[in-house]
Amino acid sequence: DKEKKKKETILDLSKYLDKPVRVKFSGGREACGILKGFDPLLNLVLDGCTENLRDPDDPFKLTEDTRPLGLVVCRGNSVVLICPEEGMESIANPFVQQDA
Repeated sequence: DKEKKKKETILDLSKYLDKPVRVKFSGGREACGILKGFDPLLNLVLDGCTENLRDPDDPFKLTEDTRPLGLVVCRGNSVVLICPEEGMESIANPFVQQDA
């Protein structure tokens, strides 16, 4: 008798439930919201979600502009990165050549 092994997620997101998180998706989109739920496939439910809009001249650069999305279900296969909003800060890219 082989027991069916329940699929387990490699990330334990339970400590981030009801806390603000930032999510990056494949394709470059970014969103922030309150994590309300998740499953082993990393499908996420975010409440009070806002999307950070990209610069029309440079699609890899985010602007300060946001648009409200509300309650959102994010497909796990498009999630690239999840990080808590608290304690996150933006730093300069160390791999870009700086003009001296």
